[in-house]
Amino acid sequence: MWKQCTALATAFLMSNKFANLHALKMRSISLKLTLAFMVVGVIGIALVAFVVRFQTQREFDQFVLNQFQVDLIEELQAYYQTNGSWENIHLLLVRNPDTPPADRAMMDGRRPSRFWAPVTLLDENRVVVYGGARHHPGQKLPKQPGEKSVPVEVDGAIVGWVLFESTQPDIAAFPVLPGSPDSPETLFLKNINRAIIFGALGAIALALLLGALLARTIARPIQDLTEATQVIAQGQLGHQVPVRARDEIGRLAESFNQMSSDLADSVQQRRQMTADIAHDLRTPLSVIMGYTESLSDGKLQGSPEMYRVMHNETQHLNRLIEDLRTLSLADAGELPLTKRPTEPLSLLERIAAAHQPLAQQKNIAIEVQAAADLPAINVDTDRMVQVLGNLVNNALRFTPEGGKVILSAQDGGNGRLQLQVSDNGPGIASADLPHIFSRFYRGDKSRVDNGDSGLGLAIVRSIVEAHGGSITAVSTPGEGATFTIDLPLA
Repeated sequence: MWKQCTALATAFLMSNKFANLHALKMRSISLKLTLAFMVVGVIGIALVAFVVRFQTQREFDQFVLNQFQVDLIEELQAYYQTNGSWENIHLLLVRNPDTPPADRAMMDGRRPSRFWAPVTLLDENRVVVYGGARHHPGQKLPKQPGEKSVPVEVDGAIVGWVLFESTQPDIAAFPVLPGSPDSPETLFLKNINRAIIFGALGAIALALLLGALLARTIARPIQDLTEATQVIAQGQLGHQVPVRARDEIGRLAESFNQMSSDLADSVQQRRQMTADIAHDLRTPLSVIMGYTESLSDGKLQGSPEMYRVMHNETQHLNRLIEDLRTLSLADAGELPLTKRPTEPLSLLERIAAAHQPLAQQKNIAIEVQAAADLPAINVDTDRMVQVLGNLVNNALRFTPEGGKVILSAQDGGNGRLQLQVSDNGPGIASADLPHIFSRFYRGDKSRVDNGDSGLGLAIVRSIVEAHGGSITAVSTPGEGATFTIDLPLA
């Protein structure tokens, strides 16, 4: 059976059709998976078929031998009842292979036993009547430990004993037995073997079909990802692949789609940032160049007001350059930080005091809400003043007259502390909220004329993350906004 399955697999692998397919698609993962499934299926099915055939043969041989023993005892009982003794018993037990079975009937006309096996027949006194292959008539055999003997009873009395010299099936011991091509036993085993072979072939074909389908199911998403990477390599950023499953490959497809979207957004933001930087640099430079050209041509006379305007534009350029430098250092992980334990309350009071004059001019109240016993945070004080100052400036810019800005601190648990800046201004539109920390993003387009570079909140996030913290914003339009900074404790 094993040789037949192996020959079948070898013939399939060596066929011309497969050879052409192998030459064209050996690099295909689908083909490799199909071949792997087929090989595993063939080996498994062949092993099962071999075990089933071996066990079937073994159990059937044991069944035949057991049946022979039962038939022999019955025939010996019938013989003794008919003859009243064991005289001429060898005519029943000894078979001549050259004599047709029909001519080997007993003198009473009954069908003789179909089988012969090495047996010894004893009379009631355990004297050998028929010695089989190991004993001679007249020999007295005492009972041995572990002896497999079966009594022959007639009318309730033991008239003899049968010793079976072998308890294992031995087909070679039977002259007219399952080894005969025409015997029912041989035909039965042939039918069983044929059924096993056809069943194994059918199972192999089914395994090949299911393996091909499963390989295609696994390989199709990989092929989609391969094609998508080629599309992205050609510059079509943001390309998406279908998510066909929720397994590991499905999660890989989802990750690829997210990466593709983020890549497209990043490129778009980079292009927008370049345009915004060019615009922000061009505006003050145009003012400065206009004044310097006029002064150079003698069209204008220098004045303190003119110099003040030029100085302000120069400061605007310097702030923009400094902001870009801060972001580049933060991106490279090289932003210099001088950390030291800082009390949250004193930090918030410092920010409130610094912005109190501007708040009074706009008739806006600044409140500090923080307990004096809050644990210290390990931060660069100057950088954190820059962060909170940016948030307070934004709050003062958009909070209406008579409004309120609240600076608060609270223990966030798990070794964290939260600083918050809240206002009761118009809030942030829901469409703008996810993008407010992006570089050069301006929800209010008029802010470009106010000297704002659009980098403030991006710098805030970079500095906070450099401290091992995070910043989030929540807002309800018309009810103000709240920025929360989460920092580790000292």
